[in-house]
Amino acid sequence: MRAVLCEQFRQLDGPPSIDSQTIGTDALVIKQVADLKPGRDEVLIGAAACGVNFPDSLIIQGRYQVKPALPFSPGFEVAGTVLAIGEGVAGLSIGQRVAGHPLFGCFAEQVIVPAIRVFPIPDAMDYATAAGFLIPYGTSYNALKDRAQLRSGETLLVLGAAGGIGLTAVELGNIMGARVIALASSDAKLALCKQYGAHETINYAALSIGQVRERIKQITAGRGVDVVYDPVGGDYTEPMVRSLAQFGRYLTVGFAGGSIPKVPLNLLLLKIASVVGSYWGPYIDAQPERNAENMAELFSWYVQGKIKPHISKTYPLEQVVDAINHVLARKVQGKTVLIVK
Repeated sequence: MRAVLCEQFRQLDGPPSIDSQTIGTDALVIKQVADLKPGRDEVLIGAAACGVNFPDSLIIQGRYQVKPALPFSPGFEVAGTVLAIGEGVAGLSIGQRVAGHPLFGCFAEQVIVPAIRVFPIPDAMDYATAAGFLIPYGTSYNALKDRAQLRSGETLLVLGAAGGIGLTAVELGNIMGARVIALASSDAKLALCKQYGAHETINYAALSIGQVRERIKQITAGRGVDVVYDPVGGDYTEPMVRSLAQFGRYLTVGFAGGSIPKVPLNLLLLKIASVVGSYWGPYIDAQPERNAENMAELFSWYVQGKIKPHISKTYPLEQVVDAINHVLARKVQGKTVLIVK
């Protein structure tokens, strides 16, 4: 089978700015490797498509939470058909259409996935959509429902709101009855956020951080927001913590901005507020039954037309470096997907 391989960890090229850094064209290679065989509690998926995510750039650098032994194939989400089933696996069958979320390894024609991280997909869902569905929707629904316990009538602020997971937070927050404020870096991105349910939008590229905070105060009549969904980190973290309402919850979901921020704990004390970590992958392993219920609900919403995944661009597997650099350049509105076959 063919697989995209990272044979040595590579730092990004260019100055330390998310807008200008790229991975080099030689950072990844495509080679023929041996076919895979699932072990106990594992499923072998024949890949049709795989999602591209910001952490793909981190794992190639050796900077992700998981650091695989070299060589390895990047990629965190895959869609295709079940080729083989390991001992102990129930509820799945060979030939079944599924999507999966392993720790890595999805940029290949065959992917091994733990069975609790494999989910049947609806007949109406094509593989490209399925490949870009699990991480954004699974992450956002787990964060908003299980970690923040977002309630109808509350105000939700989403940073990086037009990105792969930010847009799903906007969409799901609206479905869950929240008033959604979307922050993004261009009017075009904010227009997309409006289409996905944002009630208010803020172009933070056109304003200073202080002006962004003032705009939030205006929108909330000085009260602040109940929940902040932050997949970005960086300079906006502390100002957005300061923008929380009393009893607010700040969801730290990722650090696409590059830097891991620090928060003065006295702010949480004064606001009786919380910073809540949300990391969907380990949650699946810790709460598989509850997670399976969440995914079933998300897939049912897709079938009902309540949610509409936005796949903005697809690339063939051979253009994997271009696809990752497209994500790094913050050009993505919604999701980028690699088509394997």
